Amino acid sequence: MIVRPYGDHAVLVETDSAAAARRLRGRLVEHSIGDDYIVGWASLLVLGESVALSRALAANLGVLVDNDHGSTDVEASRIHEVVVTYDGVDLAAVASATGLSVDEVVRRHQAPTYTVECLGFARAFPYMSGLDPLLQLPRLATPRGRVPAGSLAMAADQVGIYPMASPGGWHLLGHTDEPVFDLSRTPPARFSPGDRVRFVAP
Repeated sequence: MIVRPYGDHAVLVETDSAAAARRLRGRLVEHSIGDDYIVGWASLLVLGESVALSRALAANLGVLVDNDHGSTDVEASRIHEVVVTYDGVDLAAVASATGLSVDEVVRRHQAPTYTVECLGFARAFPYMSGLDPLLQLPRLATPRGRVPAGSLAMAADQVGIYPMASPGGWHLLGHTDEPVFDLSRTPPARFSPGDRVRFVAP
């Protein structure tokens, strides 16, 4: 682990993956180290008084990096079914680029159970792993100025859902009418790191 101060009230712990960050979060909770935690793609932001956190992390380093303790996420992983209409503007282009039919692109996209690795970019945007290797394509050469809220998209080996209208450079496969971010809910984000997601037809 590489631990860096992050102002007076947090430390940033660099990890090798979001999964490792989630496991570390579980161990920190078990040992009452930190007040709150934000999982990144390859890091964990631990909130609390930074000097005390750094000392606590150093004192417990052996326990925290031991992968045999079995700690995973603090909360039980939830499984979500998200209803998707595959009508994205890039669906035909994805089929052409991968050498698959549109129906096969949809079938292969729906087949996996995805893992929410972390949230970022925009509020509650879920970065999900598990995409079929045959569907993996690089980001668009020129990002769009506006992607509609609810758009289901993919780039490289990741899948995401835009929680609100924003710029974006991912391939748009379809959309969902189910909100990803809603301030009237507690918590407002539908997904949490470690959750599993399946996409289903209407």
